[in-house]
Amino acid sequence: MIQVFVTGGTFDKEYNYITGELYFKDTHLKEMFQRGRCTLDIDVKTLMMVDSLEMTDTDREIIAHNCAKTLANQIIITHGTDKIVETATFLARNAIPHKTIVLTGAMIPYAFGTSSDGFFNLGSALAFVQVLPAGVYVVMNGRYFRWDNVAKNKGTGFFEEKIY
Repeated sequence: MIQVFVTGGTFDKEYNYITGELYFKDTHLKEMFQRGRCTLDIDVKTLMMVDSLEMTDTDREIIAHNCAKTLANQIIITHGTDKIVETATFLARNAIPHKTIVLTGAMIPYAFGTSSDGFFNLGSALAFVQVLPAGVYVVMNGRYFRWDNVAKNKGTGFFEEKIY
């Protein structure tokens, strides 16, 4: 079984056509798995619906606790892209041995339809979580990165290896 933990982020945001603001309503993950005709054994659990800019270490402790307690050894976490690296680092440093943990997100909400990268990133996360060895990874733009060798390029909006 693959455990999927929802934490919020742009992935699950909705657009208010009256105010022009983005907000959270509910996760789109189950619909996405159905649309993708996914046949894997997946359990989806919403832990929180938080913009990653507002995520705290207490929120990260909740994520780590759930990763540790799940019986699954393959875990996907949907997360906001602004602080995804910080959460990946937190999880790696708070040792959850023998599990493959993949964090993924989206730059454009799934609710925006075909312009969203969320569907592609989720599919990539599903593939990578099944083949990568135990550890913590960020999966974006069809690539995977170790937790300690990834950065969001704020100029391009793409994730890349850290430049030392």
